[in-house]
Amino acid sequence: MKTKTSVSLSDDLLKLIDGVVEGANRRSAFIEEAAKAYLEVLKRHKRDHKDLQTINRLSEKLNREAQEVLSFQKDIQG
Repeated sequence: MKTKTSVSLSDDLLKLIDGVVEGANRRSAFIEEAAKAYLEVLKRHKRDHKDLQTINRLSEKLNREAQEVLSFQKDIQG
């Protein structure tokens, strides 16, 4: 379902959009796709930030585990 709405955009932005789309009747589709793409970017940034917080919170434990695993490896240089 589509809902008609009104959005004010600068003339410069409209010119840029019109230069990319085929006619003014494609503006709505372009803006809808651009909004969806931007929302996906925001969603990914939020997820990445949450992942980074988790990694930072667990970093000491993860580093200890990695060191323990490395200690089991044989020295192949000798």
